[in-house]
Amino acid sequence: MKFKKQTILSMTDIALLEHLETYLTENRLNRFNTVIKQRTKHFTVATEDVYQLHNTSAVIRSCDVFGIQEVNIVEERNSKRIDREIAMGAQKWVDLNRYHSIKDCLKAVKAEGYQIVATTPHTNDCMLHEFDATKKSCFFFGRETEGLSKEVLEEADVFLKIPMSGFTESLNISVSAAIILQHVTTKLKQSNIDWQLTEAEQLAKRFDWCKKTIKSYDDIIERFYSK
Repeated sequence: MKFKKQTILSMTDIALLEHLETYLTENRLNRFNTVIKQRTKHFTVATEDVYQLHNTSAVIRSCDVFGIQEVNIVEERNSKRIDREIAMGAQKWVDLNRYHSIKDCLKAVKAEGYQIVATTPHTNDCMLHEFDATKKSCFFFGRETEGLSKEVLEEADVFLKIPMSGFTESLNISVSAAIILQHVTTKLKQSNIDWQLTEAEQLAKRFDWCKKTIKSYDDIIERFYSK
């Protein structure tokens, strides 16, 4: 069952959802209800042709941990499946948008109202502690050796930098993502803006999580509507 953004569910749909959730354990249902309230689409993340599979998987895991609901994966050169062991199931709980070109990804996130944040040192960069978390943002992370492409750098609204004090001038992409996401989501939740998923988005996500959890999902739905 799929829902478009801002879909208003009928009373029958809501009744079905409540019925499906009776098949969940109490602990799982409580976990769903707790996690869904911390989810946001105010921020999203994009990885651009990351070569090492475990890096993309670790970024997805960090997005799940810090409540980022959508992840954008650009596979213009490198196309590999998500490393399930490293992602530790996180790919089940976040939404993955896959693109074959960086131009398509940029176009899509800009159409959703996100500012483009290039996570790379730059002459006009913004230090992490200075970043305005109230702005809807997509954080782009580039290839391990080459960094972000020219296309991203040209389209970037902000160049974000993590302050460093050692001899090493860069961090692993997955470490950078975790540091940035922890910082910006903490600031976001301390703000007064409405950052949570809409009610319709939360309901649709609860359906999705039930589908990924309940083995007899399709059979239960069929029996429900046959009544």
